[in-house]
Amino acid sequence: MNLDMRWQAFKWRAFAYIALGMRTRAADEFEEMLLAYPNDPYVLSSLAYLKTEMGDKPGAIAMYKKVVLGASAGAQDWYNLGFLQEELGQIDDAEISMRKAIALDEKLDQAWYGLGLVLIQQNRLDEALTALKKNTQLQPMSPYAWYQMARVYVDNQQPDKALKIITHLKGFEPKFAAQLERETGLTG
Repeated sequence: MNLDMRWQAFKWRAFAYIALGMRTRAADEFEEMLLAYPNDPYVLSSLAYLKTEMGDKPGAIAMYKKVVLGASAGAQDWYNLGFLQEELGQIDDAEISMRKAIALDEKLDQAWYGLGLVLIQQNRLDEALTALKKNTQLQPMSPYAWYQMARVYVDNQQPDKALKIITHLKGFEPKFAAQLERETGLTG
């Protein structure tokens, strides 16, 4: 069997295991595939995704770190790494990853949101607002950045700006607006 056919055989076996709900077997198949094809970005990304789904976030981070070392690494790879780093409290590393994602694709709204979350955790609130505003420009109907911006404004003692966001959210995401009203005591 030539190498391309062998690679395809690994891939289809892994897909079959995934389709059958056998994620552990699929991960084992990708691990075996990785032995045959070290540093293959598709294999590394697939394995990282499966590890994430199976709750092995440190293992997924290790795979994504290998992915981003490759020449074909893209903004989404860096974002995925940063997302997991942020979830595990690796805040400084997450900031680096989010910024690399943005450098590769400044229109990746998820990375702007992720950067905003990281900057909030670092108590760099003005920078967080800048990142969250960029996210809302790219994804105006997503309530998440709006919600975080309102929280930052409340923390910055700017309830008038938070109230404007609550009023704005009532127009398309009333549940988020109501949650902010409950949490902040502000009503719009």
